Amino acid sequence: MFKDQTYREKMNKTIELFTKELSSLRTGRANASMLDLIKVDVYGQKMPINQLATISVPEPRTINVQVWDLNNVSLIDSAIRKSELGLNPMIDGQLMRLPIPDLNEERRSELSKIIKSMGEKCKISIRNIRREANDELKKLLKSKDISEDEEKKFEKSIQNITDTNIKSIEEKVISKEKEIMNI
Repeated sequence: MFKDQTYREKMNKTIELFTKELSSLRTGRANASMLDLIKVDVYGQKMPINQLATISVPEPRTINVQVWDLNNVSLIDSAIRKSELGLNPMIDGQLMRLPIPDLNEERRSELSKIIKSMGEKCKISIRNIRREANDELKKLLKSKDISEDEEKKFEKSIQNITDTNIKSIEEKVISKEKEIMNI
């Protein structure tokens, strides 16, 4: 039997990932999740900064990274500098201060393009999940596991879920663009 819940969950996971990626974009305001996507090559593996240090936001334009092991300070510093965030850490022993500079107009429009591109990729993923669901429906119909009426009903259900998720993505893109342009 066809389970549209499976595809709904896949789409929800896709949107969760998209939301996490969006929150890691620098918008001019300090946000601890900005560092989530940065991985540091330490102890023979790539680890997220939050597993090597305490990240806090003491004020709107500063992120503090309290590194637990002094040996990792330089590794975390270089990982942050190499990232696309454009941040330059100031090191004070095991404490790193990351001042968040204002966004200039050029960087804002660049971020806007990145956000739209991320949104498009997410929409494509959602549509691929819809196609996967529809392919499964066709197989079930061909093997006579479901009737044509059931196939139509499930197709409509999958299309509704798809439309809802695509609308959600568009809303998130618009919201993030507004956030970037207003700061």
